[in-house]
Amino acid sequence: QVQLVESGGGLVQAGGSLRLSCVASGRAFSWYHMGWVRQAPGKEREFVATVIWISGRTYYADSVKGRFTISRENAKNTVYLQMNSLKPEDTAAYYCAAATSSTALSAVRRGDYDYWGQGTQVTVSS
Repeated sequence: QVQLVESGGGLVQAGGSLRLSCVASGRAFSWYHMGWVRQAPGKEREFVATVIWISGRTYYADSVKGRFTISRENAKNTVYLQMNSLKPEDTAAYYCAAATSSTALSAVRRGDYDYWGQGTQVTVSS
C-alpha cells in the first residue's frame, strides 16, 4: 500500500504561482509513476502531469505544458507540482496519485492511477 499526503493548495490571483507537494509512504519502490490529477466541479477528472520515479521523465497535459513543472525528490519520497501563470480554469481539486509498474503509461496519462491522496484545493481568481 502507498499513502499520499498533499499540501500547498490555496487561493491565488490569475497569473500567480503555487507549489503543491505530495509525500509518499509505504513499501519502498511501491510506486513507479507519481503524478497529479485535477477535478473541477461538474467536470471530468483530468490528467495534469506525471513523473516516472526512477528516471525522472515527465509528461504533461497540453493544457498545462509550459506553465506547470512536476519534479520529485527521491530522498524525501516527495513529488512537487510548480504551477506558474495560473488561470481561472486551473481552479480544481488537485490529487496526488501513484501507480505501480504494472500500470501502463498510457493509463496513467488518462489519470488511471492505483493510489490517491485526499486532494488539495486550488482556486484561481480572475
